[in-house]
Amino acid sequence: MLDIADELTRWIEEGRDFAVATVVSVGGSAPRGIGAALAVDGGGTVIGSVSGGCVEGAVYELCVQALHDGEAAVERFGYSDEDAFAVGLTCGGEIEVLVTPVGVDAPDRAVFATALSAAARGEVAAMARVFRGPAELLGRPLLVGGDGTYEGSLGGHPDLDRSAAGESRALLAAGRTGEFAVSADGSRCDSALTVLVESSVPPPRMIVFGAVDFAAALVRTGTFLGYRVTVCDARPVFATRARFPEADEVVVEWPDRYLRATDTDSRTVLCVLTHDAKFDVPLLVEALRLPVAFVGAMGSRRTHEDRGRKLREAGVTPEELARLRSPIGLDLGARTPEETALSIAAEIIAARQGGSGLPLTGSGTPIHHDVSGGWSARTSAMA
Repeated sequence: MLDIADELTRWIEEGRDFAVATVVSVGGSAPRGIGAALAVDGGGTVIGSVSGGCVEGAVYELCVQALHDGEAAVERFGYSDEDAFAVGLTCGGEIEVLVTPVGVDAPDRAVFATALSAAARGEVAAMARVFRGPAELLGRPLLVGGDGTYEGSLGGHPDLDRSAAGESRALLAAGRTGEFAVSADGSRCDSALTVLVESSVPPPRMIVFGAVDFAAALVRTGTFLGYRVTVCDARPVFATRARFPEADEVVVEWPDRYLRATDTDSRTVLCVLTHDAKFDVPLLVEALRLPVAFVGAMGSRRTHEDRGRKLREAGVTPEELARLRSPIGLDLGARTPEETALSIAAEIIAARQGGSGLPLTGSGTPIHHDVSGGWSARTSAMA
């Protein structure tokens, strides 16, 4: 639901009734992940998607029904071998959706509004909702902040809210959307309830070091993928807003100094494109010791060997050096800056999602990977 927060916030401001279908579980080769949402307003306008088209018509009808009767519902969709044109996922996957009405007079509308507004602004917040359990608890929102405070209620026992807030805070700290099982009184004695937690966190950072032509293409690609992109270079003649209009930040500073001073986290991507030892070596000494998601450096194989030797001389351990992805990018045969940016982005996605980087044709590998095998799970529609 939070993946379409911008549009839903506008609907709330305009006083529209609407219902939202949110993917709460997936199986097999499902086209979209947990948290993906489709919404329908009282006039029949549709935003978002839960399946990329396979079951959108049926989900639309569920939303219309929820608007009519004011009741939340859960529905499962899977592949039909008997009738390929039946309502189902022709990709062979399976999804389960929670359909929640949010009418103008709904008692929980204010909580939904606060959660959606926070997500639209890129603030840290999580929204928990029961999707397996008694009908009277389905879809009710609990909004949890980064400090663990919460508003709203899942309904039922007060300890249920406290337990859900703690679980939601843990998922939020990891930047993850996921689920957990809990008993109706908030204990772990049984798993009578299953709760979806949608996390909203600021977009991950991509820091591009080296204000070169390849960087301009990578900035555009990183922005398209939902990163907050910074370009850093010590040379003011190259690091200009005019050359990188699509970057969120353009910084003139020695790269290693900037990296020591700026904020990074476990989702941050560092791309070193200068292939100049006086910049690269001190920068990579810092980068390879940070708990960031990805460190890659551009250069020829000869440059890589020379850079590796200098990094070892600077005290970088074999374990730290093994984190370096160099030469950066997948082997796509790229030549132009745009093609090179695509190859770099492809390697970042493969690392994040646990992909092999091999062609799907004839590989036999899963098309959609469990993100627990990589280094990130969504937070939003951005990742």
